[in-house]
Amino acid sequence: MKTKSLDDLFQDMLKDVYYAERKILKALPKMARGAQSPELRAAFEKHADETQIQIERLQQVFELIGKPARGKTCPAIEGIIEEGEEILESFGGTDAVDAGLVATAQAVEHYEIARYGTMCRWAEMLGQKQASKLLRETLAEEEATDKTLTEIAETSVNQAALKAA
Repeated sequence: MKTKSLDDLFQDMLKDVYYAERKILKALPKMARGAQSPELRAAFEKHADETQIQIERLQQVFELIGKPARGKTCPAIEGIIEEGEEILESFGGTDAVDAGLVATAQAVEHYEIARYGTMCRWAEMLGQKQASKLLRETLAEEEATDKTLTEIAETSVNQAALKAA
């Protein structure tokens, strides 16, 4: 049996995140359409644009390590996106849908923050400074999106969902 290394693990996680970002890119327009809050809708639309750039960055990382850009099924993202679809189905058209969409989006962001943080460190350890730089750019965007979602939740959508109760 071949010995697996940190480099193998890095490549495996890179494939996982690449798959996840592509799935997220497909889910964001549906989330934007389902949002009641114009502010939340705009945040989803902005993040869809960022996600496209993040996918391009991941493709650059694949190039830097001399591997083809290929994804591998990410069950974690599949499950989170499925939860988001259930929220849209169960709460669509109500004030509560936005609170649920924020919760789902933050689950995605927290997953991505954990993955990108780990991959940044591993890239550094593997001597992949340019890859680490690209991954850090995406990490900063994911953290900013998480902060924006928290602000939207705390300043409007959670309160609107509470009043509707």
